[in-house]
Amino acid sequence: MNKKPTAVLLLSCPDKKGLVAGISQFVYSNNGNIVHSDQHTDFQKNIFIMRMEWELEGFKIPRELLRSEFSKLAGSFDMKWELKFSDIVPKMAIMVSRQAHCLYDILERKRSGEFNVEIPLIIGNHEDLKPAAESYGIPFKVFPKDHSNKRQQEKLELEELENYGVNFVVLARYMQILGADFIKEFPSRIINIHHSFLPAFAGSQPYLQAYNRGVKVIGATSHFVTEELDQGPIIEQEVTRVSHRDTVEDLARKGRDLERIVLANAVRLYLENRILVYDGKTVIFD
Repeated sequence: MNKKPTAVLLLSCPDKKGLVAGISQFVYSNNGNIVHSDQHTDFQKNIFIMRMEWELEGFKIPRELLRSEFSKLAGSFDMKWELKFSDIVPKMAIMVSRQAHCLYDILERKRSGEFNVEIPLIIGNHEDLKPAAESYGIPFKVFPKDHSNKRQQEKLELEELENYGVNFVVLARYMQILGADFIKEFPSRIINIHHSFLPAFAGSQPYLQAYNRGVKVIGATSHFVTEELDQGPIIEQEVTRVSHRDTVEDLARKGRDLERIVLANAVRLYLENRILVYDGKTVIFD
């Protein structure tokens, strides 16, 4: 892994000649050393997509001026783009309900150094996981919700997220539907995890439904949250086979294992700036 600070550029725009040359020349002419570059063209929609990463050491443009300088080139190609720096550690808030498996997995990955992220706050709609947060020394805020107070509670949650300087949010089996006002504050910056059966079973007791139908494959899906429930751009998915020998409890256990892995992979991809959202879906750069 490259330890030197890098700039990471993610962009999409109408495909046209000179794009790769123009971007590469921008980096080269300012004494930049490109360490990763990947691109893709959506020929059906004529959209060019790219991720480029270069070292900041020796780069002629100071990072505080880099966005304004690159915007000149971006404007000429009608780009949608974002620029991130590898040595800036983002702040992630986790939202939970009562299930602990995804929360503990993330916290352990953070403690072991696998995730280069700050976790300044955990929010719950129940008290159940407060001891888990406290055991890792992380503040835990509780906002109980029902139909009468949901909007007001989400307003208070947003105030807390702003106070802690949170950059993005992970729903670690948070069993509440977020409102539109909340989602608009974090566009493509709220990551969710849920079971995803083939076939899918909505509503309560999904594992019992799957068991009763004799499914052969179960899975999990991580995606960005949008106003349309569980329909946001997909980040990561995984499946595992099951059989008639598996009980409902076996399915639930295997499902939890998948959820841990899939959510962790989605968070890692986000932290490494490898996700680009366009046209309601994602491109994941290796």
